[in-house]
Amino acid sequence: MVCFRLSPVPGSGLVLLCLVLGAVSSYSLELNLTDSEKNICLYAKWQMKFRIRYETTSKNYKFVTISDLSNATYNGSICGDDQNGPKIAVQFGSVFSWVVNFTKEVSTYSIDIISFSYDTSDNTTFPDAKEKGIFTVYNPVAFGIPLNDIFRCNSVSTLEKNDVVQHYWDVHVQAFVQNGTTSTKEFLCDKDKTSTTAVTTTHTTVPSTTMPTPKEKPEVGSYSVNNGNGTCLLATMGLQLNITQEKVVSVINIKPNTTDFTGSCHPQTALLRLNSSNIKYLDFVFMKNENRFYLKEVNVSMSLNNGSVFSIANNNLSYWDASLGSSYMCNKEQTVSVSEAFQINTFDLRVQPFNVIEGKYSTAEECSADSDLNFLIPIAVGVALGFLIIVVFISYMIGRRKSRTGYQSV
Repeated sequence: MVCFRLSPVPGSGLVLLCLVLGAVSSYSLELNLTDSEKNICLYAKWQMKFRIRYETTSKNYKFVTISDLSNATYNGSICGDDQNGPKIAVQFGSVFSWVVNFTKEVSTYSIDIISFSYDTSDNTTFPDAKEKGIFTVYNPVAFGIPLNDIFRCNSVSTLEKNDVVQHYWDVHVQAFVQNGTTSTKEFLCDKDKTSTTAVTTTHTTVPSTTMPTPKEKPEVGSYSVNNGNGTCLLATMGLQLNITQEKVVSVINIKPNTTDFTGSCHPQTALLRLNSSNIKYLDFVFMKNENRFYLKEVNVSMSLNNGSVFSIANNNLSYWDASLGSSYMCNKEQTVSVSEAFQINTFDLRVQPFNVIEGKYSTAEECSADSDLNFLIPIAVGVALGFLIIVVFISYMIGRRKSRTGYQSV
């Protein structure tokens, strides 16, 4: 944990900032905001990512993903006073900024509005942007949390407005901290309340159960995601995780009957999340690209048998590409290489993250391995038939020659 101590800001007190750096491309941010008497007034720990779509001068659309928050600064974060409520302000260089405001009622406080700004004038980040300038999206949240409770939401929460998609998870926040001490009483978000699996946090003991290292083919599981209009994502697949630590490879088969699944669907992205007693989350994030879709991102956090927590994320993938309105299928074994330390082998895969109609798969586009197999089958059959014809022809010619020899003897 790397901590930064900033000089006092008038009206906001002393800021103690801790950035927890991990092996994943998304950084966990932890903020302890103190007042002039060095008492904690606001505590927050969370992870987040942003994805922005913008139009280019050639009338195409490009995407920018912000997941590396290592250069974050926190100018403008305040404890608040009688005139203004507490505020967390985060800047990522000169191009992006993020602000969340809190309000207080008699017995509750609220995460009021989350705003995100980005500057398309930066040609490095937004090359060939058609419109230049600073754009801001405002997302009203406004749900109440009891005073002196800490809000917790380990599940992924998504905000989408205009061309910006925001993902938040592992959120722990308490504004209006009483007596300078953060509360131990948690107020859970709805997704965490409905979760039936044990969620691993920094305060819980890592399970010590030994994970098997099977080599057999994993069981095939069926997963789906529903929104208000019905099923919006379908996935059928056998999953085998390959984890390398200190040159030791562990092979873990996902067991569908002990695996829970959730997710979300949005106009440009779709998420399938798997979790179990040892897997905190295994996320598959799909994205649209004009008239096609593909697997863009994989995130994983899980407990290993040595007591450590393994976390990896990659948001620059390009697997399982197919046309919108169809499904992607690959029956043969396929490997998704997330990093040098983490690969996923898939078996009997079929997935459709967009345009699902009546809860059923659309016509499948097959992977090259399946296509090659389907191409070879008729060739093999043709060769076999050709060989059979040759054998019959040779047998006929031999029989005919013997018949002629018999007639000559007579």
